[in-house]
Amino acid sequence: MAIEEGKVAPAFTLPDADGNKVSLRDLRGKWVVLYFYPKDNTPGCTKEACGFRQLHAKTTRRNAVVVGVSPDSEASHQNFRSKYKLPFVLLSDPDRKVMEKYGAWGEKTMYGKKTTGVIRSTVLIDPKGRVAKHWKRVAKAADHPEQVLRFLEETGS
Repeated sequence: MAIEEGKVAPAFTLPDADGNKVSLRDLRGKWVVLYFYPKDNTPGCTKEACGFRQLHAKTTRRNAVVVGVSPDSEASHQNFRSKYKLPFVLLSDPDRKVMEKYGAWGEKTMYGKKTTGVIRSTVLIDPKGRVAKHWKRVAKAADHPEQVLRFLEETGS
């Protein structure tokens, strides 16, 4: 399934770091920054998460919530959240079913080799549940949170 801007975002329900089920429908009425990342506590993923943390107040003022998704366990997410004081939800997708729905699992090139894994990407979902923007492949994890905030500001949210 391809993610298309303007179309309804695929529904999902996943457990957060504390084992609570979080569904996209629960977030209706807010902008949702749904970002997919490969692994907790790795350099790029940590930079991206800390970037979203630094911009959390500005993002929240834009009626937006940040939701990170990786295949890591709930325990790993608890550790990552605690270690870096992350103020947003981290969801666990060990079967990668949601990642597949959102085009965040597949073939990628890493260090010059083709491999299959999590594709660092972000889907911005509007308050009505439609895809407003899809960053299919995020090249610079550290710069991406600012890019998302700029887009939110430009939409007038």
